[in-house]
Amino acid sequence: MKMDVLIGEEGGALVCTLRGRLDTPASQEVMKAVQPLLEQADREIILDCRDLEYISSSGLRILLMLRKETGRKGGRLVIRGIREAIRQVFLMTGFYNLFEIREA
Repeated sequence: MKMDVLIGEEGGALVCTLRGRLDTPASQEVMKAVQPLLEQADREIILDCRDLEYISSSGLRILLMLRKETGRKGGRLVIRGIREAIRQVFLMTGFYNLFEIREA
């Protein structure tokens, strides 16, 4: 399954919906797609992960980069609606405590 990245707005926040498998081959495409988020990292950014099926280490690096940039610019990064498999990856890697995570 290919990776889709949709960016929109919701109540003043930027919402980035991630769908599919964020594996190593898809990460370069996703990096380009999230560039507008980096430019507006002074805002609240919500990553909607309800339809994210898999995340690789290169995908995790993209999330870390977004977190670092929002922190640097005074914005806020929220991860919303992660599936159990993704939650397990976050717990194993220590990412669960690095991010603000909301249920869908």
